[in-house]
Amino acid sequence: MAETETAEPQANDEVAVGTELVRDFVNTRDLLDGIEGLASPGELVTWLEARGLTRGPVTATPAELRRALELREALRQVLLKNTGLEVDREAAFAVIDRTARRARIELCFEECAGALTPAATGIDAALGRIVIAVHSAMADGSWERLKACRASDCEWAFIDNARNHSRAWCSMRSCGNREKARAFRERHRAI
Repeated sequence: MAETETAEPQANDEVAVGTELVRDFVNTRDLLDGIEGLASPGELVTWLEARGLTRGPVTATPAELRRALELREALRQVLLKNTGLEVDREAAFAVIDRTARRARIELCFEECAGALTPAATGIDAALGRIVIAVHSAMADGSWERLKACRASDCEWAFIDNARNHSRAWCSMRSCGNREKARAFRERHRAI
């Protein structure tokens, strides 16, 4: 598993919670250790419930699990783009858009003081809440700090707290050092 690095406190706790939610959702798959955190519909429900994304009793179908995994991997692609890698951004955003439409995200004033909220129920609503967190991060400018590790065997999501937003790996001690050592070996083979 990639190393967890503490995030600097942000001015708006709701923003921090939203970016952390997206990061944690993307990190339900750990390439380095080969762990799939959402291997069954039940595990998806447990993960969503633990983060307060469901309302009332919810069950998930295999099709809903596939849609959740598709959303997770689309988000990973967009986070890789934030790290500077070339990805199919249009395809990734098409998945995010489909998830938003399925969740029927609306602007709510009467009960929600102008917040976005999913009109759907169940798993679609819970996934919609993740998409709303993406929207919030994009709107407040924190989205660019949310990245995925460039190491193709890692792709762990992290929040870049470097002053110049230059981090490319989840950790210099692991992925960054491996990548630099690989690049060094490649340069010296060519000599």
